[in-house]
Amino acid sequence: MVTKAFTVDLNKPLVFQFGHLGEAYEEWVHRPIVSKETPRCFCGNVKQFLTRTVWWAVPVIWLPVVWWYVSMSVHIGLPPPQIATAVVGIFIWTLLEYSLHRFLFHVRPKSYWGNTMHYFIQGCHHKQPMDGLRLVFPPAATAILLVPVVEIVKLSIPPSIAPAMFGGALLGYVMYDCTHYYLHHGKPCKGVSHNLKRYHMKHHFRVQDKGFRITSSFGGDVFGTLPPKFGEKR
Repeated sequence: MVTKAFTVDLNKPLVFQFGHLGEAYEEWVHRPIVSKETPRCFCGNVKQFLTRTVWWAVPVIWLPVVWWYVSMSVHIGLPPPQIATAVVGIFIWTLLEYSLHRFLFHVRPKSYWGNTMHYFIQGCHHKQPMDGLRLVFPPAATAILLVPVVEIVKLSIPPSIAPAMFGGALLGYVMYDCTHYYLHHGKPCKGVSHNLKRYHMKHHFRVQDKGFRITSSFGGDVFGTLPPKFGEKR
């Protein structure tokens, strides 16, 4: 049921509230709360804790997995050119990064459960962009999603190069999440990182339906999703 008059009470846990917004959810979730102290999602402290992740957990947990997969390729005697397919894996991640962000993370739900699921996938980050503990993807959720991805990789490419390619794709993910955190909480003054931060902040605070890449702006010009420059009309 769509209840446009529903108002979210930020002083109460959000988990069972934003679903009632219906069609108004899209506008609400893209009005960010710019504060490091953000509303609670859950009443229980355990649930609240499990949905929050420090940024360094991503490299600490996943870089050893990357090393293990690439090492598998070395141990089975794969020649260096085939081990280099890890670079292909990184490129595959860049395509996934753009596609997931544009077509899944920015889907426009209207139902109660659609709004609720979207909030936990992406909406919480747009509503609370400076919450450093809800920025990177929780490792437990990543592990669950990796299971079907590993199986798809095994079925799609020769078994001999699958470990190197998957290790490369996972490395691409680690680079993505760490870069994403830095763009929100780092303070680059110039250069590539400064331009990337400006590019990503436009996505959050100016044009939410443009600028879907995190690690670079490449692809936005190809697919017509570059955010406009300051002073330009959308």
